[in-house]
Amino acid sequence: MNEILTWIDNNIMWGPAMIVFLLGTHIYLTYKTGFVQKRVFKGIVESLRNDPSRKGDLSVFGSLMTALSSTIGTGNIIGVGTAIAIGGPGSVLWTWIGGIFGIATKYAESFIAVKYRRKDEDGAYVGGAMTAFEHLNKPLLGKIFAWCCALGAFGIGCSSQSKAITDIISVNYSVSPIIVALIICALTALVVFGGVKAIARVCEKLVPFMSIVYVLGCLCILVINLPYLPATIATIVSSAFTTRAAVGGFIGTTIIVAARAGIARGLFSNEAGMGSAPQASAASVAVNAVKPALVGSTGVFWDTVVVCLMTGLVLVSSIIGNPEISCILADGSTISGSGLVASCFNQIPFFGKPLLTFGILTFAYSTILGWSYYGENCIRYLFGRKAIRIYQALWIVVIFVGAIVSEGAVWTIADILNAAMCIPNVIAVLMLRNIISKETKYYLYEDHLEESDPELA
Repeated sequence: MNEILTWIDNNIMWGPAMIVFLLGTHIYLTYKTGFVQKRVFKGIVESLRNDPSRKGDLSVFGSLMTALSSTIGTGNIIGVGTAIAIGGPGSVLWTWIGGIFGIATKYAESFIAVKYRRKDEDGAYVGGAMTAFEHLNKPLLGKIFAWCCALGAFGIGCSSQSKAITDIISVNYSVSPIIVALIICALTALVVFGGVKAIARVCEKLVPFMSIVYVLGCLCILVINLPYLPATIATIVSSAFTTRAAVGGFIGTTIIVAARAGIARGLFSNEAGMGSAPQASAASVAVNAVKPALVGSTGVFWDTVVVCLMTGLVLVSSIIGNPEISCILADGSTISGSGLVASCFNQIPFFGKPLLTFGILTFAYSTILGWSYYGENCIRYLFGRKAIRIYQALWIVVIFVGAIVSEGAVWTIADILNAAMCIPNVIAVLMLRNIISKETKYYLYEDHLEESDPELA
């Protein structure tokens, strides 16, 4: 079954056509939004401002932290390691390039999530590609997206994250995977059953702390690896655009393999194009759709441009500086992403092992919380509030199951479901490209960012 899933993943869902589709959308929306990436620092400033008198379920900062809780996850650590193991060091640059252009897509999908949000029967905001498709009179596509997201959440946001936590604890501290899985289930249930506001309260405290600690730890490691940084940067850049033979612990790769690995794992990490994180933006306080969209787009900057880059530099410099670390096992097969990450971080004195453990534990747990909200949001859209408790119970069950099944199957299924979510979401964004462009020009570039949109719910 894993071989069949891998073939579907590599040749259909994440073949060259999908790479062109997604990266092409990133580049096109960069053009349509007037290169909105140049305003990313304004978005960071706006994320720290809040006006509780405005309409919304969450503060601007709370919605961003909820979104970041799902995007800053194991994809930033194990996902980068998997990309390097599969696509070589050049995949790090492709991850970064995809993230830079992906800021525009995250902005656009956040815009339509806020612009076309609505209130459910309990007065809670619901928004995303599904409500955008309602506006476009194509409700079937909205339901397809909601189903893809609700099911996809079990892969990217649940099983793969619990698997990462279980592996790091059971291997490093000799604790039974079943015990670890039960603890994760209990800690998640305590928050998830409290609803989106409980999730946001936890994320507001956890996400900034875990991100700062991890980045500072990576910077310390890079200081230790400073003699290898010039060779690291040169290797990453050259490997991204050339066919490379197996050398120095790295596997041999082609440009398309490096690009696919980098972009696919980058998407797993920053979710630009998936339409998941914009659902948190839809719940934020807002006077128009542009401001929360701008804030939401900064998530890609923090996730990929900063955190993924830090991880990539740490891993590649560690492999170059420690010849005993290799992406190729003795039998000729490729090491797993988690195995490569563990080999690299364990070679680093003082900081390596505790930083890796801390990063995976906090990143994965926050992702489980954030994605639980996205899945619930889609289930509420499809079946109403009555179905949420059932979904929450299934969420806890999948956490347990995902923690003890094969890592390869978990990541492959997650990749397939990610691509399945992307297709309807990107279609919605492209169909609404002109209104995105028009309102971005008016509210952002003509300095009307504090002006109210009378059509906004």
